[in-house]
Amino acid sequence: MRTDQILSRLERVFARLDREPERPAHLQTPQMSRHRVVLFGATLAFYLAIVVAVLTTSWLVRLDWQVMFFRPYDQWPQLHAFLDYLVVLGQRGPTAVMVAAWLGWRSWRQHTLRPLITLGVALLLLNITVGAVKLGLGRLGPHYATTIGSAELFAGGDIFPSGHTANAVVTWGILAYLASTTVTRRVLSVVSAVVSLSVGATTVYLGTHWVSDVLLGWSAGLLIMLALPWFEPLISGVEAWVFERREGMRRRVEAGTVPAPVAGALVPLLSAGGKWQPPQPPRIAGTGGSGAAAGAPAAARAAGAAAGAAVPGQATGPASAQAGAAAAHAAVPRPAHHAGRAHLVRSERVPGTPGGVRRPGHAERAPAGRAAAARPATNG
Repeated sequence: MRTDQILSRLERVFARLDREPERPAHLQTPQMSRHRVVLFGATLAFYLAIVVAVLTTSWLVRLDWQVMFFRPYDQWPQLHAFLDYLVVLGQRGPTAVMVAAWLGWRSWRQHTLRPLITLGVALLLLNITVGAVKLGLGRLGPHYATTIGSAELFAGGDIFPSGHTANAVVTWGILAYLASTTVTRRVLSVVSAVVSLSVGATTVYLGTHWVSDVLLGWSAGLLIMLALPWFEPLISGVEAWVFERREGMRRRVEAGTVPAPVAGALVPLLSAGGKWQPPQPPRIAGTGGSGAAAGAPAAARAAGAAAGAAVPGQATGPASAQAGAAAAHAAVPRPAHHAGRAHLVRSERVPGTPGGVRRPGHAERAPAGRAAAARPATNG
């Protein structure tokens, strides 16, 4: 009984990994509800409050300096090695690759491009919003600060808000945003919150960001996640446009208007849906080598049967059997031989041919039957 339960569980797991026959109809798209609008407004107010607090060099800037002088990496040095790896969960490149691989599998399984397009839109919004504020305020980090108690703004820096923290909120929050069930969405929301909080705290521990940088990074990432439902029409439009272009390219390949090398390279991409197969070239009857080889014995048998058939008024016997075999042997096609060159007798062969004299001819050697002319003496 226990073995049967284990097998049934494994079967259910592998069944969930297999590709669905068609796009599920129960996929829900998040809507911009009133609750989400209220959260977006509150987060935006918190975001603006942090910016104003840093611009006015308020108590938040003093807290930044106090934590910097505390030097957490000196207080707990045993955590340094572990946190150096943990902060990678907030770097744009590794996290984007991992999440894109998972969402790519989701897109393949559910016959939709929405997961990948949603990730692309979220990362684009992250680069625009966070990057613009970073370059606009130009704040220096704790390791490059020059004036104690200063906000270190407009000094050519690029650490306010924290990109690691905002990226952790967006990339891991996308998994919760695209979850197909309510329970999965809640679990992934908790996981993404823990990861983003850990990454932000790690940057403060390592001394690469101020506390206010991390607070603004959390707010920036959360604003993007809350605003994504407003971009759902754009995501649906891009997906429909891509599928429309794919159908148009399929029709062009079927019509033969695409060059053969290009069509061959596009076949894996165009047949990704699983319901379209590239057109096969037509076969010409009687041109295959195997067909000719298969037809030769049949022709031989037919010729043999015709030749060996009994003729009324004529005796049958070994002679007729031999005649039938000779006719069958003559009916078998023979490979064509190219006509060779004319055979030369030995006297006609020139020196240097494989069958003639191997010694090269000498220009001064006299023909046979004649005396050789005397050579002039040289050197006296």
